Amino acid sequence: MSRKYLNKETFKCIVEHTPLVSIDFIIKKGNKYLLGKRVNKPAKGYYFTIGGRIFKNETIKEAQKRILKEELNLSLTPYPLLLQFIGIFEHFYETSIFGDNISTHYINLAYLLEVKELSNLPKNQHSEYKWFSVDEILRKDNIHTYVKDYFIKTINKGKK
Repeated sequence: MSRKYLNKETFKCIVEHTPLVSIDFIIKKGNKYLLGKRVNKPAKGYYFTIGGRIFKNETIKEAQKRILKEELNLSLTPYPLLLQFIGIFEHFYETSIFGDNISTHYINLAYLLEVKELSNLPKNQHSEYKWFSVDEILRKDNIHTYVKDYFIKTINKGKK
């Protein structure tokens, strides 16, 4: 089956009336985690994990490959066994890419992926990228609360 790309009005209707299913990648290198500063609503201006929505007729594996390539210029090929599913999360936003009058609801499939190196990071979804320690992620105000949830509820659970 081929993927169908949506025009703006169709996507706006979907965002307004249904949840979106997406994948978030928690990218780890050593003891640091990569976050990007979002350029679009929702969560514009916050540091956030890298991710994107799953398209109609796209398998989860196909979406993982596409999102990693588009968002990080990274191929999943060397990493398939290193991709660790950490859970399903829900994100609710009062705004959307279409403005403040339409909310956004995501069902997120979160994955941890440890990498050795990244380069040539695209700037279409994130204006800048930074590596953060868990402590920095949990205490900084410019890191979105949903990112912090990944660490509080799963990755850093039980650690102080």
